[in-house]
Amino acid sequence: MATDTAKFSIKDLDLWYGESQALKKITFDIQPNTITALIGPSGCGKSTFLRQLNRMNDLIDSVKVQGSVLYDGLDILNDCDVIELRQKVGMVFQKPNPFPMSIYDNVAYGPRLHGLATGKKRHRALDEIVERSLVHAALFDEVKDRMHKSALGLSGGQQQRLCIARVLAVEPDVLLMDEPTSALDPISTAKIESLLDDLKKQYTIVIVTHNMQQAGRVSDATGFFLTGEMVEFGKTDDIFFNPKDSRTESYISGRFG
Repeated sequence: MATDTAKFSIKDLDLWYGESQALKKITFDIQPNTITALIGPSGCGKSTFLRQLNRMNDLIDSVKVQGSVLYDGLDILNDCDVIELRQKVGMVFQKPNPFPMSIYDNVAYGPRLHGLATGKKRHRALDEIVERSLVHAALFDEVKDRMHKSALGLSGGQQQRLCIARVLAVEPDVLLMDEPTSALDPISTAKIESLLDDLKKQYTIVIVTHNMQQAGRVSDATGFFLTGEMVEFGKTDDIFFNPKDSRTESYISGRFG
């Protein structure tokens, strides 16, 4: 059921790619300043669901959506400016995708595009946004002496934190992360996970992950998807240690999926 405090309230969300139904009657709430993990086997609909939270599925032909997705009470399926929505609900993808430009220009790109740094002191304001974003992404100390060198020279883990900084620079409210550590080594993964714990103090985070140990470590709530359905949703400890649905228990214990 929807609550007045929910950051997102999803009710009876259905989605089709042409004739194929990818999401079926998804209904649950995402609370502010929490990390919600979405788990389930490949092709179960969790990434499709994630992309619906900032209307990225609009970019795919033949998609049809029914139901309700409220973001801070606003019906984002009907009554919203999609560009503004994507500024407030940012996305970090599976593989780091820095732009082929300097570290500084990667982070400054969004604020320049959205006009967040204006006026006579524009350059100073932009410097402050870039530095603050890199600090929040736990990257500033590693790159402060090479800000105007190519972002493509960073390691994979640094590139992913740069992509997080790039999203933070446009002052979002929500971070959507689609398997953000699956292409990273264990040390880089640990840095991202530590970063998430700090970021949830300011942001609401929804993360798709195939790594159930990661879901258990970082999330407050977990949703288990299977063949387009939300089988079970609840506090992470309850999902992992006291699941109500036998299918959840089977997946968590590794008996299928």
